[in-house]
Amino acid sequence: MSPESSAGSSSPGGVADGLPEWLRPLAELAGSVQAEQLAPRFPHPPADARPAAVLICFAEGPDGPELLLTERAPTLRNHAGQISFPGGACDPGDADAAATALREAHEEVGLDPAEVTVFGTLPTLWLPPSNFAVTPVLGYWRCPRRLAAVSAAEVGRVLHHPLHLLVDPERRFSVEHPSGWRGPAFEIGTEMPLWGFTAGIISRLFERLGWAQPWDESVVHPLPTPPQERP
Repeated sequence: MSPESSAGSSSPGGVADGLPEWLRPLAELAGSVQAEQLAPRFPHPPADARPAAVLICFAEGPDGPELLLTERAPTLRNHAGQISFPGGACDPGDADAAATALREAHEEVGLDPAEVTVFGTLPTLWLPPSNFAVTPVLGYWRCPRRLAAVSAAEVGRVLHHPLHLLVDPERRFSVEHPSGWRGPAFEIGTEMPLWGFTAGIISRLFERLGWAQPWDESVVHPLPTPPQERP
């Protein structure tokens, strides 16, 4: 069942255990999904990878279920202009990955940790370019509202992206790196598409949940040039 159809069949009174009905399959899946199923090329971080966490935060917005994303600042040295989940490196004072993800989301976009129900984590994955061991934390934002970037040095803008647009086959394609690497991508109305680590997690997670819709995998676009590398 797709997120938009299941959400449409429920009501505010159908929320149980702190989660809406459409999120229950994800809560159930979280404990059984394997790292290889989310990141088949680089599933396991090396011993020297730096701990980090990202917040995969869902909410019920004006256009139905939505996912909180950020567009990274165009001035960043790494990942400039890319679409990502809120998150970052663990601090010594963080109790666990959930604490890291919530702290980073608060620092980046002003999300109040007290308003988020953490309902699971996914396997820790390796992000080779920055050598991070990233733990995706699953959250449900109970009091959604429009957010704006708090840290302009890190975040260009905040995106509240409806899930029905993420699963729209017309907005799906692949991107290809000059090295020959190819991965999933989503057109979400930003200068750069949603691709890379974040797109890989969304694509494979939605497939396992049964939320994905068939799309034309023969459509391939070259990887966009990062803002800082453009003339």
